[in-house]
Amino acid sequence: MLQDQMLLRIPGPSPIPPSVQRAMSRPMIGHRGQETSNMLKNIAPGLQRIFGTTQDVVILTGSGTAGLEAAVVNIVKPGDEVLVIVTGAFGERFSKICEAYNITVQSLNVEWGEALNPIEIKRYLQEHPEIKAVFSTYCETSTGVLNPIKELAQAVREVSDALIVVDGVSCVGGVETRMDDWGIDVLVTGSQKAFMLPAGLAFIAASERAWTIIENNPQPRYYMDLVRYRDNLLKDTTPFTPALSLLFGLEQVLQLVDQEGVEQVNARHILMMNMTRAAFRALGIPLLTSDKDASPTVTAVKPEDFDAEAFRKVIKQEFSLIVAGGQQHLSGKIFRIGHMGYCSPADVLQTISAMEIGLLKVGKEIELGKGTAAAQQVYLNEGVLV
Repeated sequence: MLQDQMLLRIPGPSPIPPSVQRAMSRPMIGHRGQETSNMLKNIAPGLQRIFGTTQDVVILTGSGTAGLEAAVVNIVKPGDEVLVIVTGAFGERFSKICEAYNITVQSLNVEWGEALNPIEIKRYLQEHPEIKAVFSTYCETSTGVLNPIKELAQAVREVSDALIVVDGVSCVGGVETRMDDWGIDVLVTGSQKAFMLPAGLAFIAASERAWTIIENNPQPRYYMDLVRYRDNLLKDTTPFTPALSLLFGLEQVLQLVDQEGVEQVNARHILMMNMTRAAFRALGIPLLTSDKDASPTVTAVKPEDFDAEAFRKVIKQEFSLIVAGGQQHLSGKIFRIGHMGYCSPADVLQTISAMEIGLLKVGKEIELGKGTAAAQQVYLNEGVLV
C-alpha cells in the first residue's frame, strides 16, 4: 500500500484539485496592495453565480461555524425568538449558537434521516407570530438529507416576516442554489466542502431586507460585523487580514467552476449521488434517507447485518479509503460517503469497487461487482459528463 496515498471520501474536508494546490503555493503578497484588491474583484462575480444572488458575498477568515455564528450575531439580539429546524447535528448547532447569545430558541425537531416539512413549519409560524428568524440547514451533513429550502422559504414568506437563514456549508457549490429567486435572506457556506479548499473561509450573503435588520441591530459584534465586511468589499478590500493563500486557491476554484459551468457542476453531483445510491440498493444495503430527501453531496448508509465501524476500519487499512461515521445517536450505526467538489464519477466507481471488497472482508455476503455494475449503468443511462 502506498503510505502517502489517501482516498478521502468524507463529507468534508474534501480533496483539493492540483491546480488549486499550486495556486495556494504562490508567494505571499500584501493584503492591502492592488494585487489583493484585483483578486477580490475577480472573485466576487463567481461567488455570486454560485450563490444565485446579485448581493455581495462577504468572505470571513474562519470556519463554516464562524459563518453560522456571524449570521446569528448580526440578525438577532438577546430576547428575540427564533425557530430552529433541527434535522440533524448541524441543525442543533444553530440552536447552540443562538442560546450562547441569549436568543430565545424554539426548536422544531425532525426525525434524523428525513427532510423538513414546509407545511408543518408554516403552521408553526402561524401559531408563533413573534418568531424573528427561521434557521435551517440546506444539506444536513450528519444524515445526508437535502432539505427543500425553496419550498421552506415560500412557506415562511406566506405567513411571516421572519428572516430565512440557511446553513449551506455542506452543499453550496454542488447543488442548485438560487438565493434571490427563492427568497433566502441569509446564506452561509464554507470553503472545505464543495468549494474544494481547505477549511478557513466562510462565505455569507444577505438580502436587502436582511441588511436593513443587520444595520439596525444593536447586538454588539466586532470581528463578525458583516457591515464592516460589506463596506470594505465595496472598496475591494477586507476589514481584517484575510487568509490570502486560501483566496489564491478560491480564485482558481472559481475558474474551474466557470470552465465546467455551474449547472454542469450540479448535474455531476446528482449523477454521483444516483450512482452511489444505486450501488447500495443493488447490494441490498439500506440507505438512511429516501431518494426524495437525499443530498447530492453526501450519502448515508445504514447497514443492518454488519458493523459499520469495522467496515470503515477495513477499507481504511486495505485501501486508505476513508468514509465518515455517524454522529451522536447514529454513531456506529451508519457510515457517510462524501461525493462533492473535486470528485468525479470515476472516483465513485473506484470507491464502490473498493467498498465491495471491504464488505466481503467484514462478512457481508454480496455478489462482487454487483454494486459497481449498478453504478456503471446509472452512468450510462444518465449520460457522459465531460
